[in-house]
Amino acid sequence: MRIGIIALLHESNTFISRTTSIERFHEDLFLIGEPIATKLSASHHEIGGFFIGLEKYRKNLGLEVIPIVAFRATPSGAITTEAMNEMVATILQETDKQLPLDGILVAIHGAAVSESHPDADGYWLTQLRQKVGETIPIVGTLDAHANLTPAMVSACNALVAYRTNPHLDQRERGEEAARILLATLRGEVRPTMAAAFPPLVVNIERQGTSEPHWQPIYGLANHQLAQPSVLSNSILLGFPYSDVPEMGSATIVVTDNNIGLAEQLAQQLADALWENRNSFIGVLTDIEIAVEKSSEDTAHRYCLLDMGDNVGGGSAADGTCLLESIYRHKAGPAFACLYDPSAVQQCYAAGATARLQLSLGGHTDQQHGAPLQLEVRVMSLHEGRFAEPNPRHGGIMEFDQGPTAIIQAIDAPLTIMLTSKRMVPFSLQQLISCGVDPSSFHLLVAKGVHAPLAAYREVCDRFIRVNTPGSTCADLNQLIFHHRRKPLFPFESVDPPPK
Repeated sequence: MRIGIIALLHESNTFISRTTSIERFHEDLFLIGEPIATKLSASHHEIGGFFIGLEKYRKNLGLEVIPIVAFRATPSGAITTEAMNEMVATILQETDKQLPLDGILVAIHGAAVSESHPDADGYWLTQLRQKVGETIPIVGTLDAHANLTPAMVSACNALVAYRTNPHLDQRERGEEAARILLATLRGEVRPTMAAAFPPLVVNIERQGTSEPHWQPIYGLANHQLAQPSVLSNSILLGFPYSDVPEMGSATIVVTDNNIGLAEQLAQQLADALWENRNSFIGVLTDIEIAVEKSSEDTAHRYCLLDMGDNVGGGSAADGTCLLESIYRHKAGPAFACLYDPSAVQQCYAAGATARLQLSLGGHTDQQHGAPLQLEVRVMSLHEGRFAEPNPRHGGIMEFDQGPTAIIQAIDAPLTIMLTSKRMVPFSLQQLISCGVDPSSFHLLVAKGVHAPLAAYREVCDRFIRVNTPGSTCADLNQLIFHHRRKPLFPFESVDPPPK
């Protein structure tokens, strides 16, 4: 059996004016052929799960694993038409070179948007299906933040989404997808898949899957999995920062040759989401309240989650609103990270131990606060490469944030890491690799919502999700939508929900 592996992964924030060019993919992942196995087969990513799942049966079944393409870029704005056309053309050309194939595993984010295709994932999957025909099974993985579309469902035989946020089960879901594909090829199962689309948005603040309000829903999902004919089920949390018609939550159930049962159970999960809809409304904490509360509680170490500048949601990474409050209150000792290539260059020019005046952050756009004027001392300079050996959100093991400077404010207990590239706060090695001890601070700022918890809970025992402004603002009423479906709770009252 010849099994192909294809990945195109991007979370597209349409509230960001700058688009995502092909260069952004080359900076992260743009792999063709065998380098995919070299770089990702041992990773905690779902692609690593594909390789592990297939390896278990490779010798017995005579499997030949064919890595075809893997494209990924850090979350940002919509993908340019040119970039999308190039990637889809490459997927089709490289797939054509490897035909005949017996089956294909695909890693999909599910919230990709391009300038020319709002449902970018549905578009490229449909093109792939047309290329290989209807008889070759395609089984895929989805990020839990996917905005699921009928086109994605139609193009694949089965889809499996992460069950955790922070995403710590990506490798497991990759293995699950591989098992379903191999069982299909051996004739043991015939996947039939159904999806349901309840008319609701789960606020990003309420998407932590280990929190109590999710337990009844995932409990129901696990109960469904106990039925012998149920192969898989998934709950899609949705990505509210893609202004597309399918934005919002969804459910999937995959059964063994029983479409009626798949439809029934997918709707059952959707109904459970709807019944719990009020628990998905954001509980928003003001910046000043968060800083004051964390400063007063000296018995605990706090992580303040900067929701409006969530790098993992595509935001600028140079937001200053929360940082300005921390500086003004002289709260701390505190640590924060800012994307500011110009400030890094100035620190490198001045050299370690130099003292200088900097205008920090707030340079990308007008959404995330004004530049912060600080007199600082350069503490150290670094190349900005680091590795994370443990399972963390995103499954990434190797990181590159470019030349990096560690600075300290002269008149406040504030340490800032300045990076030359936008960096997701998924690993404490980001700090440790630069000689920064995370346990030496009372407040640590992480530009995320749930993803940083997997790393930061090793040193922080209190977390506050802070309602900061920006392109990933948790207060969705601050964002202007043009294309979302209507009615959609909680924007509109929907009772009873349409089936």
